[in-house]
Amino acid sequence: MRECSNGRLSTLSDDPYLAPYLETVRRRQDRATEMEQRLIQNARSLSDFASGHEYFGLHRSERGWTFREWAPNATAIHLIGTLSDWRVSDRHSLTRLDDHGRWELELGADALAHGDLYRLHVSWPGGEGERIPAYCRRVVQDEHTKILSAQVWSPPEPYTWRNGGVRRETPLVYEAHIGMAQEREGVGTYDEFRESIIPRIVDAGYNTIQLMALMEHPYYASFGYHVSSYFAASSRFGTPEELKRLMDEAHGAGLTVVIDLVHSHAVKNETEGLARFDGTTCQYFHEGPRGEHPAWGSRCFDYSKPEVLHFLLSNCRFWLDEFRVDGFRFDGVTSMLYHHHGLGAAFSSYDHYFDESVDEDALVYLMLANKMIHTIRPDAVTIGEDVSGMPGLAAPLDEGGCGFDYRLAMGVPDCWFKLVNDTADENWNMDYLWHELTNRRSDEKTISYAESHDQALVGGKTLMFEMADAKMYQSMGIGDENLEVDRAMALHKMARLATLATAGHGYLNFMGNEFGHPEWVDFPREGNGWSYHHARRQWNLRDDPNLKYGLLAAFDEAMLRLADEHRIITRSDPHRLHADHEGKVLAVARDPLFLFFNFHPSSSVTDYEVEVPPGAYVLEMDTDEQRFGGHGRLEPRQEYVPQAVKQQDSVRHCIRLYLPCRTALVLRKLA
Repeated sequence: MRECSNGRLSTLSDDPYLAPYLETVRRRQDRATEMEQRLIQNARSLSDFASGHEYFGLHRSERGWTFREWAPNATAIHLIGTLSDWRVSDRHSLTRLDDHGRWELELGADALAHGDLYRLHVSWPGGEGERIPAYCRRVVQDEHTKILSAQVWSPPEPYTWRNGGVRRETPLVYEAHIGMAQEREGVGTYDEFRESIIPRIVDAGYNTIQLMALMEHPYYASFGYHVSSYFAASSRFGTPEELKRLMDEAHGAGLTVVIDLVHSHAVKNETEGLARFDGTTCQYFHEGPRGEHPAWGSRCFDYSKPEVLHFLLSNCRFWLDEFRVDGFRFDGVTSMLYHHHGLGAAFSSYDHYFDESVDEDALVYLMLANKMIHTIRPDAVTIGEDVSGMPGLAAPLDEGGCGFDYRLAMGVPDCWFKLVNDTADENWNMDYLWHELTNRRSDEKTISYAESHDQALVGGKTLMFEMADAKMYQSMGIGDENLEVDRAMALHKMARLATLATAGHGYLNFMGNEFGHPEWVDFPREGNGWSYHHARRQWNLRDDPNLKYGLLAAFDEAMLRLADEHRIITRSDPHRLHADHEGKVLAVARDPLFLFFNFHPSSSVTDYEVEVPPGAYVLEMDTDEQRFGGHGRLEPRQEYVPQAVKQQDSVRHCIRLYLPCRTALVLRKLA
């Protein structure tokens, strides 16, 4: 059981709609327990089992170098590279240790040096090929040939850590990509991000960074979601030591750092990735069509195999140990959970969460991963990206849940984009909006957001650009007047405030969107002439005092500071005070703040009456302030005292407000 912010204890069994499926929930728990026992037969614990990275791969000792690999179908494996002038040599032939498929090679201390390149030459019945080792910790690309190779990484002095990790009660997440965080057209670096972006994140009021695309991926335009080397931090951004320094200084600045973990699928490349690593297609992945992701063109892991779980669980532990990350956002959880990967599924009934379409092997893996991560780091943060609404995803393991700390409220951005694109402003439905903003389970923690990177990928736009479009190129100057830009700026601020004000347990924003970054996100590829124009962040827009972008950034910062100062997310649940479909007014209480939204495109109303608790109130902030790019129609810091209105046997205390159109007011109840 857990205590909700309203003090009520909630469990999965509290949900009456789950009653017919509780036996299935218990059976899934039993499957996880059985798999755990199977995995730890020769280990002390699940955490001890998840140490494959300390056995496999290349390791240095006092005696020299030891390399190990798992390749059950291989008939011979040779280490090739700088040490052999890239020729196959019996001197560098691995020895097969057992029938399980473990191979080993021992070399003298002088055989390899820091910076040497290497790959494996693997032979199997009927074929052979070069492979990058599965557990290698660094992969680099030749500037001229574009060929990827593993690289010996053994600097003379190990990195010295200075700061410990940080866990925030309420994560205010800044989703970021190292390579596109810089202003210039090109690939950003760990050092650039550490020096230039971390200070921006701190100043903006966010307390958590979610870093994308850290695991090595051969195709930059995959946004890091087609991973090839799971234990290698992408070398296109810099060295492992530079990433460690980034993590260290982020912790020193008080930031929690979580990273995207892509265990939902893998790149289908054979030389660079795990596909046909030992000549078979079923070493790490399902055989046949089940092993091919129909939408992503990638390979699907076989979560029923202990060796695959060994690899993936070890990968979780590696990033906790080696780079001291504070947790993970598990990507593509919906794709993992269902044999149909969620493609074309409506999830309109609870039956869909408990029928044969669920991949229970994947579900068991996620349960074990969460258990192992939180055993090693009880303060670690795990976030599940699931659009299906699978009950229990972020419920405790002992309740039959999957064990994530949070799930993403993926329906909220869909709601905002549907409203601004498909619904005339005068037809917005406040009941629908409230439902979408608060549609979450009471027994699971949720992180809400108005938009993430997903909405701005090629084929989409940022929310601001979706509303203002080309007018952003012409009318974002401080003195410019344009109705479309006015609308876009007003709704941009209101959408963020409404999302944060109703958030379950956390809030997320994608890098640059807080100031209304224009256009879309696109990485260099053949289709755009290999351009980096959209694979960067135009910070100059935010910093230019002659442009309105900085005003949006100022609002976002003020909003976060106010919410954090009064701890509204942790102190209470959001409560709907009032919803007026005709007037487009929504009133929300989030103790001690009271928020009043007038979404009407043209109707400003005076003496608008809303029932509130008795007491005095002060206007802390409104979205129409001139410092936020508004028209300044309200007097700052004015105070309000509700009037007592008798109604039969009761007394209502009603506040009277001037609500300008497309404006939100934030009032604080005075003690």
